[in-house]
Amino acid sequence: MGKSATTRDVHALFHSLRSAYAATANHLKIIDLYIVFAIVTAVIQEIRGRIGNAGVTYMAIVGSFPFNSFLSGVLSCVGTAVLAVSLRIQVNKDNKEFKDLPPERAFADFVLCNLVLHLVIMNFLG
Repeated sequence: MGKSATTRDVHALFHSLRSAYAATANHLKIIDLYIVFAIVTAVIQEIRGRIGNAGVTYMAIVGSFPFNSFLSGVLSCVGTAVLAVSLRIQVNKDNKEFKDLPPERAFADFVLCNLVLHLVIMNFLG
């Protein structure tokens, strides 16, 4: 029996995505890797926060401080990923909307926004 039409379409889709991504510039691939790392870290923290009984027991005895740190960790990862997506959009040469913006300025904005984000997160910790 041959492959179904849906399987062939999915295979063709993945092949076209892989070949298009192979043509992506290396600096964009590095930013993509950073975004994936931030999201995976947030997911791991979320899973550990839901499963980790030690954290819940400590929070019941001591107070809600671990909950603030849990939220700060997850929001830090998600906020960093969002800022990295913004950086990727700004430094992509195919994006005509930001063609006049130099990559150095986009990176400086990324660093400044990360600084502000993490200052807010440290303030949220208490």
